[in-house]
Amino acid sequence: MEKFTIFLFSTIFLTLIVYSIQSVAADHLEPGDGIFNDYGDVNIITTTTQSSNYQVYLQLIFRTGDGQLVNVTESSGDAAYIPHQITDHVFDTLMGEKEIITIDNIKYEKIQYTYTPTIEQRFVGLYPIFSEIQMEFEIVEETVGVMLKNKDYSHWKIHYCGTFEGHGYDCIPVFQDLVPAMTLGPHDVMTQQWTILRILN
Repeated sequence: MEKFTIFLFSTIFLTLIVYSIQSVAADHLEPGDGIFNDYGDVNIITTTTQSSNYQVYLQLIFRTGDGQLVNVTESSGDAAYIPHQITDHVFDTLMGEKEIITIDNIKYEKIQYTYTPTIEQRFVGLYPIFSEIQMEFEIVEETVGVMLKNKDYSHWKIHYCGTFEGHGYDCIPVFQDLVPAMTLGPHDVMTQQWTILRILN
Protein backbone atom coordinates (compact mmCIF):
# COMPACT_ATOMS: atom_id res chain seq x y z
CA MET A 1 0.00 0.00 0.00
CA GLU A 2 2.85 2.39 0.83
CA LYS A 3 4.45 1.85 -2.61
CA PHE A 4 1.10 2.53 -4.27
CA THR A 5 0.73 5.81 -2.31
CA ILE A 6 4.24 6.94 -3.31
CA PHE A 7 3.50 6.03 -6.95
CA LEU A 8 0.17 7.90 -6.82
CA PHE A 9 1.73 11.06 -5.35
CA SER A 10 4.57 10.88 -7.89
CA THR A 11 2.08 10.60 -10.74
CA ILE A 12 0.00 13.51 -9.47
CA PHE A 13 3.11 15.66 -8.98
CA LEU A 14 4.41 14.82 -12.47
CA THR A 15 1.00 15.60 -13.99
CA LEU A 16 0.87 18.97 -12.26
CA ILE A 17 4.34 19.85 -13.55
CA VAL A 18 3.51 18.82 -17.13
CA TYR A 19 0.23 20.75 -17.20
CA SER A 20 1.76 23.87 -15.66
CA ILE A 21 4.49 23.86 -18.32
CA GLN A 22 1.89 23.52 -21.07
CA SER A 23 -0.27 26.30 -19.68
CA VAL A 24 2.67 28.70 -19.42
CA ALA A 25 3.70 27.74 -22.94
CA ALA A 26 0.15 28.43 -24.18
CA ASP A 27 0.75 32.13 -23.56
CA HIS A 28 3.69 31.95 -25.97
CA LEU A 29 1.78 30.40 -28.90
CA GLU A 30 0.95 33.83 -30.31
CA PRO A 31 3.58 35.66 -32.37
CA GLY A 32 6.03 37.73 -30.34
CA ASP A 33 6.61 37.65 -26.61
CA GLY A 34 3.89 36.36 -24.34
CA ILE A 35 2.54 38.16 -21.30
CA PHE A 36 4.38 35.82 -18.93
CA ASN A 37 7.88 34.40 -19.21
CA ASP A 38 8.84 30.81 -18.40
CA TYR A 39 9.13 31.65 -14.70
CA GLY A 40 5.62 33.10 -14.41
CA ASP A 41 6.88 36.69 -14.25
CA VAL A 42 5.47 39.35 -16.56
CA ASN A 43 7.52 40.11 -19.68
CA ILE A 44 8.28 43.80 -20.00
CA ILE A 45 10.51 45.91 -22.21
CA THR A 46 11.64 49.46 -21.70
CA THR A 47 10.53 52.23 -24.01
CA THR A 48 14.16 52.99 -24.88
CA THR A 49 14.70 49.70 -26.70
CA GLN A 50 14.92 49.94 -30.47
CA SER A 51 11.91 47.66 -30.97
CA SER A 52 9.62 49.75 -28.74
CA ASN A 53 6.38 50.96 -30.32
CA TYR A 54 5.49 53.01 -27.24
CA GLN A 55 6.75 56.08 -25.44
CA VAL A 56 5.40 56.51 -21.90
CA TYR A 57 5.54 59.67 -19.80
CA LEU A 58 4.15 60.13 -16.32
CA GLN A 59 3.48 63.32 -14.43
CA LEU A 60 2.44 63.15 -10.76
CA ILE A 61 0.53 65.92 -9.04
CA PHE A 62 0.84 65.74 -5.27
CA ARG A 63 -1.74 67.61 -3.15
CA THR A 64 -2.61 67.62 0.52
CA GLY A 65 -5.97 66.25 1.60
CA ASP A 66 -7.45 69.77 1.56
CA GLY A 67 -6.28 70.42 -2.03
CA GLN A 68 -3.08 72.42 -1.46
CA LEU A 69 -0.49 71.78 -4.20
CA VAL A 70 2.71 70.29 -2.79
CA ASN A 71 4.67 69.12 -5.83
CA VAL A 72 4.54 68.22 -9.52
CA THR A 73 7.01 65.56 -10.62
CA GLU A 74 7.71 63.93 -13.96
CA SER A 75 9.24 60.58 -14.73
CA SER A 76 12.99 60.58 -15.12
CA GLY A 77 13.79 56.95 -15.87
CA ASP A 78 12.82 54.44 -18.48
CA ALA A 79 9.20 53.47 -18.63
CA ALA A 80 8.25 49.89 -19.43
CA TYR A 81 5.33 47.97 -20.90
CA ILE A 82 4.28 44.46 -21.87
CA PRO A 83 5.10 43.80 -25.56
CA HIS A 84 1.84 41.97 -26.25
CA GLN A 85 -1.51 42.55 -27.90
CA ILE A 86 -3.10 43.12 -24.47
CA THR A 87 -1.16 46.39 -24.27
CA ASP A 88 -2.65 47.46 -27.60
CA HIS A 89 -6.09 46.45 -26.31
CA VAL A 90 -5.70 48.64 -23.20
CA PHE A 91 -4.39 51.54 -25.32
CA ASP A 92 -7.14 51.19 -27.95
CA THR A 93 -10.18 50.62 -25.73
CA LEU A 94 -9.61 51.69 -22.11
CA MET A 95 -7.57 54.87 -22.04
CA GLY A 96 -9.76 57.40 -23.80
CA GLU A 97 -9.65 59.40 -26.99
CA LYS A 98 -6.62 59.25 -29.28
CA GLU A 99 -4.97 62.15 -31.07
CA ILE A 100 -2.52 61.94 -34.00
CA ILE A 101 0.70 63.94 -33.52
CA THR A 102 4.04 64.15 -35.36
CA ILE A 103 7.40 64.32 -33.57
CA ASP A 104 10.66 64.33 -35.58
CA ASN A 105 8.75 63.27 -38.72
CA ILE A 106 7.30 60.21 -36.94
CA LYS A 107 3.51 59.94 -36.54
CA TYR A 108 2.17 58.77 -33.19
CA GLU A 109 -1.18 58.06 -31.66
CA LYS A 110 -1.32 59.93 -28.36
CA ILE A 111 -3.48 59.24 -25.33
CA GLN A 112 -3.63 61.10 -22.04
CA TYR A 113 -5.01 59.15 -19.10
CA THR A 114 -5.57 60.55 -15.61
CA TYR A 115 -6.03 58.42 -12.50
CA THR A 116 -6.17 59.17 -8.79
CA PRO A 117 -5.63 56.02 -6.69
CA THR A 118 -7.20 55.55 -3.28
CA ILE A 119 -5.06 55.11 -0.17
CA GLU A 120 -5.90 51.38 -0.24
CA GLN A 121 -4.70 51.07 -3.84
CA ARG A 122 -1.50 52.94 -2.98
CA PHE A 123 -0.96 50.74 0.07
CA VAL A 124 -1.07 47.51 -1.97
CA GLY A 125 0.48 49.06 -5.11
CA LEU A 126 -2.43 48.09 -7.37
CA TYR A 127 -3.80 50.59 -9.89
CA PRO A 128 -6.37 48.81 -12.11
CA ILE A 129 -7.63 50.37 -15.32
CA PHE A 130 -9.77 47.25 -15.78
CA SER A 131 -10.81 44.35 -13.58
CA GLU A 132 -13.01 41.37 -14.49
CA ILE A 133 -14.25 41.19 -10.91
CA GLN A 134 -15.26 43.94 -8.50
CA MET A 135 -12.27 44.66 -6.29
CA GLU A 136 -12.85 45.69 -2.74
CA PHE A 137 -10.04 46.44 -0.32
CA GLU A 138 -10.86 45.38 3.19
CA ILE A 139 -9.04 47.31 5.88
CA VAL A 140 -8.33 45.07 8.84
CA GLU A 141 -7.24 46.31 12.23
CA GLU A 142 -3.67 45.05 11.76
CA THR A 143 -3.13 47.20 8.65
CA VAL A 144 -4.78 50.43 9.80
CA GLY A 145 -1.70 51.53 11.75
CA VAL A 146 0.59 50.91 8.80
CA MET A 147 -1.73 52.65 6.35
CA LEU A 148 -1.89 55.74 8.54
CA LYS A 149 1.88 56.24 8.40
CA ASN A 150 3.78 58.15 5.75
CA LYS A 151 5.10 55.95 2.94
CA ASP A 152 7.54 56.48 0.06
CA TYR A 153 6.33 55.92 -3.51
CA SER A 154 8.32 55.88 -6.73
CA HIS A 155 7.03 53.03 -8.92
CA TRP A 156 3.64 53.63 -10.55
CA LYS A 157 1.72 51.26 -12.82
CA ILE A 158 -1.44 50.76 -14.83
CA HIS A 159 -2.81 47.26 -14.14
CA TYR A 160 -5.12 45.06 -16.18
CA CYS A 161 -6.80 42.46 -13.97
CA GLY A 162 -8.27 39.37 -15.56
CA THR A 163 -8.13 35.63 -15.98
CA PHE A 164 -5.18 34.42 -18.04
CA GLU A 165 -5.06 30.90 -19.39
CA GLY A 166 -2.77 28.79 -17.26
CA HIS A 167 -2.20 31.58 -14.75
CA GLY A 168 -5.64 32.16 -13.28
CA TYR A 169 -6.76 35.59 -12.14
CA ASP A 170 -3.92 38.10 -12.01
CA CYS A 171 -3.28 41.84 -12.23
CA ILE A 172 -0.54 42.62 -14.72
CA PRO A 173 1.26 45.98 -15.04
CA VAL A 174 0.60 46.90 -18.68
CA PHE A 175 2.44 50.21 -18.33
CA GLN A 176 4.82 51.29 -15.57
CA ASP A 177 7.16 54.15 -14.82
CA LEU A 178 9.56 55.37 -12.14
CA VAL A 179 9.59 58.83 -10.65
CA PRO A 180 11.75 60.31 -7.90
CA ALA A 181 10.52 58.97 -4.55
CA MET A 182 7.88 61.00 -2.75
CA THR A 183 6.62 60.58 0.79
CA LEU A 184 2.83 60.61 1.02
CA GLY A 185 0.71 60.77 4.12
CA PRO A 186 -2.59 58.89 4.40
CA HIS A 187 -4.70 61.93 3.50
CA ASP A 188 -2.50 63.17 0.65
CA VAL A 189 -3.75 62.84 -2.92
CA MET A 190 -1.58 61.72 -5.84
CA THR A 191 -2.96 62.16 -9.35
CA GLN A 192 -1.27 60.26 -12.16
CA GLN A 193 -1.28 61.92 -15.58
CA TRP A 194 -0.07 59.43 -18.17
CA THR A 195 0.84 60.50 -21.70
CA ILE A 196 1.37 57.48 -23.93
CA LEU A 197 2.49 57.58 -27.55
CA ARG A 198 2.31 54.64 -29.96
CA ILE A 199 4.00 54.72 -33.35
CA LEU A 200 1.35 54.91 -36.05
CA ASN A 201 1.90 52.20 -38.66
